[in-house]
Amino acid sequence: MADQARARRLAKRICTIVASAIEFEIKDPGLDGVTIVDVKVTADLHDATVFYTVMGRTLEDAPDYTAATAALNRAKGTLRSKVGAGTGVRFTPTLTFIRDTTSDSVARMEELLARARAADADVAQVRLRAKPAGEADPYRDKGSVAGLVGVDIADIDDDDLTDD
Repeated sequence: MADQARARRLAKRICTIVASAIEFEIKDPGLDGVTIVDVKVTADLHDATVFYTVMGRTLEDAPDYTAATAALNRAKGTLRSKVGAGTGVRFTPTLTFIRDTTSDSVARMEELLARARAADADVAQVRLRAKPAGEADPYRDKGSVAGLVGVDIADIDDDDLTDD
């Protein structure tokens, strides 16, 4: 078993090797717009999970996830060879590619926040047009205690409040 620090260093090195190989060495059109986000390596250094995301060619184009997945699976052997040559470990880790869905989660969260802001704005509009129920001043006079309307509270003694 390798220590966690070695696994992190190997994961970082694999991330660099795979990203540079995809960008500069492998000439597959399905890999256009593929970005390596993160790599996780198991504690025994035998398996590496590579997280990737795909961007469209322009901002308006939707990313082609199926083509990217197929291209990564086609290039898996080549990428593993490059990882083995670039890391120098005894056993070259197997590579598993998983699409990173963080950006999808962020977009969904932003959509939910926008809906919440719109609902808050609707409530604020309703609040501006709302009128209180009942009278304008529904509370009793501050001086009315036990039916003594118009009497100042400071003028009332303790004897006035007790029933003797």
